[in-house]
Amino acid sequence: MQIEYARYASERMFKNDFLEACSKIHPSVPFLFYIPIIVLAEGYALVAGVTTIWTSLIFIPLGILSWQLMEYGIHRAYFHWEGSGPVTRRLHDIIHGYHHKYPDDAKRLVMPLGASIPLAIVIAGLLYWVGRPGTTIPYFFGIVSGYLFYDYMHWSVHYRVPKTAWGRALRRHHMSHHFADPGTNFGISHRWVDRLVGSLRQN
Repeated sequence: MQIEYARYASERMFKNDFLEACSKIHPSVPFLFYIPIIVLAEGYALVAGVTTIWTSLIFIPLGILSWQLMEYGIHRAYFHWEGSGPVTRRLHDIIHGYHHKYPDDAKRLVMPLGASIPLAIVIAGLLYWVGRPGTTIPYFFGIVSGYLFYDYMHWSVHYRVPKTAWGRALRRHHMSHHFADPGTNFGISHRWVDRLVGSLRQN
């Protein structure tokens, strides 16, 4: 991916007004949508005896860890796959190319529901197929929690001035991905996977 960007700018992604509206999202929307779902599911599982506190204390962190691996893999392998023809190039532009070109567009810093809901359905469907709700419900809780933290951190490193050393380091990590080398630093809510697999750019 070449480094071509316009700071503090934006443009239309779609000619269709409905699709254009759907491509924009307030950063609070994923939290307002997903938190009630996962809290109710986990709460029901605990109250009904489907799962336990101890099982949840194991599988929620495992879910968060799984999301961090998925976050890295999706960003590196899917978001940065540019394709070779006009259709795949257009798909790349919609999925991720626009964000690299207009990194300061505040309405496109978290994943729109039209993109995150299908992914959540696929993950939930696979876990339902596995069975064992005593473990898969808290595991799903952890995955979605990890995703929400990712969305928050992506919005935060672009939109806010970090006040902690960790926040400043994470911001440098992601800004390096945008403005120095898009082929490195694929983690957004973390840096450990980049360090583990050798894609960490030393700033």
